[in-house]
Amino acid sequence: MQSSFDVIVIGAGPAGYSSAIRCAQLGLKIACIDNWCDKKGLVSLGGTYLNAGCVASIALLESAKIYQLLNHNLEEHGIRAEAVSVDIPQMMQRKNSIVNTLSRQIADSFAEHKITYIQAKAKLLNERLVEITPLDKTASSILEAKHIILASGSSPIDLSCAPIDNEFIIDTTMALNLDAVPKRLAIIGAGVIGLELASIWNRLGAETILLEAQESFLSLTDQQIAREAYRIYTDQGLELRLGARVISAKKGSKKVTVEYQDNDGTHALRVDKLIVATGRKPNTENLAAAEADLLLDENGYVHIDENCRTNLPGVYAIGDLTLLGPMIAHKGIEEGLFVAEQIAGIHNPVNYELLPSVIFTDPEIAWVGQTEQALRAMGESIKIGTYPISGTARAQAVGQTEGMVKIIAHADTDVILGVHIIGPQASEMIAEAVLAMEFSASSEDLVRTIHAHPTLAKALHGAALKLKSKG
Repeated sequence: MQSSFDVIVIGAGPAGYSSAIRCAQLGLKIACIDNWCDKKGLVSLGGTYLNAGCVASIALLESAKIYQLLNHNLEEHGIRAEAVSVDIPQMMQRKNSIVNTLSRQIADSFAEHKITYIQAKAKLLNERLVEITPLDKTASSILEAKHIILASGSSPIDLSCAPIDNEFIIDTTMALNLDAVPKRLAIIGAGVIGLELASIWNRLGAETILLEAQESFLSLTDQQIAREAYRIYTDQGLELRLGARVISAKKGSKKVTVEYQDNDGTHALRVDKLIVATGRKPNTENLAAAEADLLLDENGYVHIDENCRTNLPGVYAIGDLTLLGPMIAHKGIEEGLFVAEQIAGIHNPVNYELLPSVIFTDPEIAWVGQTEQALRAMGESIKIGTYPISGTARAQAVGQTEGMVKIIAHADTDVILGVHIIGPQASEMIAEAVLAMEFSASSEDLVRTIHAHPTLAKALHGAALKLKSKG
């Protein structure tokens, strides 16, 4: 195996594989190093995002939605199904098959672009050298490159009060690999990951309780959308306990006893499984040798400038390793493309102000730009248009009428400042809003854009019309 490359990429998640492929497309000689493997010890490219995150979660949610439809919502369609049961191992097998297919597609793309893939642990020695250690811990070797891209991703945060055993107290990866539906399930954290997991297991029949330490629900989203989400998820059967700070979790008699405090005192909760979903931390432990002097902050994030450059010449950090932008896959992908092109002498920076965010629940939540509360705090003069998803003929026809679209525009210029959606296919609808805002569109521009009818996207048009009537 050759030992010298133009670029070495450490990590094969969305940020890493995107940067590696783009570098290769631009004529650079690439090596990509990753240590992820499946339960059988086989290579599985794609990182957490593919193997134990968003894709796996979406696949399971689709199965759970079908199960719920068969059990609760078919009769209104004039269809009856009897003795419907759920086969969790088969559901997991379907999910794993999807993950494996997508992982093979990445591997095929690596082969097509002649990218050298190495399954090993990698450690940055200095701005030009990387030590690789095979997973079987055989002899290490050294690779050299003109440029090095750090893209090792993130992992779940551990809680000392709820130690993971992955039998009764489980992490988010194990929560996507259970072999049976828990009768009673608690989740620590009602953020993006906690809600996505709750949406799956609640639909499959688990009594699901979310314990959220914050007093407010989904504090980073627009609060009007958050209130609507709280109402919808509660109506679906999720039990959301806010201001609930977990102080201990102990297993015993095949149950977990969770103690938590809120404004009413200390409470105990007995459940079959407890999922810890309290966020993620950057995978920077042992990423660089001490003598490399890679600059990290107190929480382990890599310090970078606006061009994703670290303090070491020729070394970049992208994706979940940095605080520049949120921990979302498409942010890492865009940074991967940006850094690859930057190395090749092309400068197309990432517009962090217009990164869409999505929560893959049912209904989905998606947003881009500023929230109403943030704009009011800044003293901006704004106008707001909202439109219910139920107002579209498509939503009525498919029986998915919960949710709304909210557009915020500048009161004087009419330029769109934020778009917030809760509803079916919100993750798809938000793309129109991102494109509109990328070109500094006004609500008038959206009004003048002809939308096919009947579609869910007509709700965007409806919200824009509401704004126009206020102009």
